[in-house]
Amino acid sequence: MRELRRHLEVNAKPLHALPLTQIDRDVIARRLDAVAKASGSVTSNRTRATLSAMYAWGMREGRAAENPVLHTNKRNEKSRDRVLSDAELCTIWRALGNDDYGDIIRLLILTAQRANEIAGLSWPEIDFERGVISLPGSRVKNGRAHEIPLARTTRAILQARPRTEDRTLLFGLREGRPYNGWHVSKIRLDRKIAEATGAPLEAWVVHDIRRSVATRMADIGIAPHIIESLLNHVSGHKGGIAGIYNRALYSAEKAQALSRWDEHISALVESRPAKVTALRA
Repeated sequence: MRELRRHLEVNAKPLHALPLTQIDRDVIARRLDAVAKASGSVTSNRTRATLSAMYAWGMREGRAAENPVLHTNKRNEKSRDRVLSDAELCTIWRALGNDDYGDIIRLLILTAQRANEIAGLSWPEIDFERGVISLPGSRVKNGRAHEIPLARTTRAILQARPRTEDRTLLFGLREGRPYNGWHVSKIRLDRKIAEATGAPLEAWVVHDIRRSVATRMADIGIAPHIIESLLNHVSGHKGGIAGIYNRALYSAEKAQALSRWDEHISALVESRPAKVTALRA
């Protein structure tokens, strides 16, 4: 049920403001394409199935005349294993603009969170005093509330975001509608990279950043269980009662790991040696 709600309330949210008669096959296809580019083929296909089931129910109830999802393309689902190198992460970072998309991608590189979790950030989820982003269970894939410590650059990006009394979301054009300009912004970014370096990067999608950051964190010596905790993955050591104790136990280690990763990325971008600090065993 949680995944169905995510498909309809998050992935399909840009469709909410459209009259039913304006949501045709082209609109659905473009939305699914944007989901695929942001979150991968599997998520796009699952969203497609949920939308199709919703329209089938609507037709049976006499609330929809047709199912515009029918005959849209279903994407090939093959497991992605693309891992961006340090050099590629640096190239992407340097090509980013000073806009919503640029800040979102930088935060993804710095935190390894899911794209929709960062794109949907709201000010009440950010506690500068405690130094954490607190995501409620309703906003994360596995339904478990998750805290992400604020390292130096992450904090600076968030503090520089414009803030007004009538707006709670950090990104997006309108209040209540998270950022959804993934497709066009990714095309522009790839074009800028190609122009700056003389050649495009090997094909990549935004979701590859999460996998890449986890891999690179391991490369610089961050322990697997801390990486897993940063990703909000649930396994034996985070399940049940043990998970309640480990959530507090790993808080300091997560903060230390993200600070180390922050310094690693900063050094790459600034073309200088990293000021490496030892991680507590």
